[in-house]
Amino acid sequence: MKIVVTGANGFTGQHVAQYLASKGFQVFALSRGNARLAAHKLIHYHDCELTNVSSVNSLIMQIEPDWIIHIAAMSKPDECNDDRENCLLHNVQATIHLGEAAIKHHSQFIYFSTDFIFGENGPHGEDDITGPLNFYGESKLLAENWVKQHIPNAVIVRPVFIYGPELPGSRPSFIQWVQKQLIQEKPIKVVNDQKRTPTYVFDICQGLETIIVNNHSGVFHLAGAEIITPYEMAIEVANCLSLNVDLIEAVDSTTFPEPVKRAKQSGLKIDRARSILNYKPHSFSEGVRKSFLADQFINK
Repeated sequence: MKIVVTGANGFTGQHVAQYLASKGFQVFALSRGNARLAAHKLIHYHDCELTNVSSVNSLIMQIEPDWIIHIAAMSKPDECNDDRENCLLHNVQATIHLGEAAIKHHSQFIYFSTDFIFGENGPHGEDDITGPLNFYGESKLLAENWVKQHIPNAVIVRPVFIYGPELPGSRPSFIQWVQKQLIQEKPIKVVNDQKRTPTYVFDICQGLETIIVNNHSGVFHLAGAEIITPYEMAIEVANCLSLNVDLIEAVDSTTFPEPVKRAKQSGLKIDRARSILNYKPHSFSEGVRKSFLADQFINK
């Protein structure tokens, strides 16, 4: 089975590509620039500009994939707000290019969305009323709606606050930032008035494998089961690594003025994934422990 993974140089894309290759799938990793992925006989890297429709069509025609997993996105809310035209180009138009190519070449399509399509009063179920609070969320919702309208058998996956082992060449996740600050004995301020359901990246990978192997369709929330704040996450990292928790100060979101609005009570319900996919996410403490255990081997 041939699987295209976009955004393959990013944190989630790297993990997904390497996980699927480890399971024996032929992975065609798409991103911009040189490959940051570790070499693997089943991973074939392609430099591709997803906003260029001819490049996308040519590559998908060449590969003829069974599945396309579209992870690539312009994902920083502040940048999306400041450059809305570019945000729409990367988050909506690129999705349309890939979606149309999937339709043309009869490839199954998985679109990676976000909890940012919702507003407050989380955690949210798959069918809750949407209400993005910022332009990033609006752009992802526009792309979601296009996928639902044009590819009825598509899969839409929504994760939250993804974390996991740090891979060479990728941007570390929140937990590594906490680790590095505390190791250097630097005090940190972390918000304690925003609630999320943080997602261990290997839980997403396993959910995707189940979707592909069993040919599922529909919307699935692949997130963690616990509703916790970033401050509580930071404390867990410190405890896991026996670092100084006294360096972590709980603050509210007004401490970090931001140009875009973010939900305070967010997160996603995972009942559908539990029921249909037999999805069993790790606890946050276990995900953190496994992330740093894996780091010891990955970064040697």
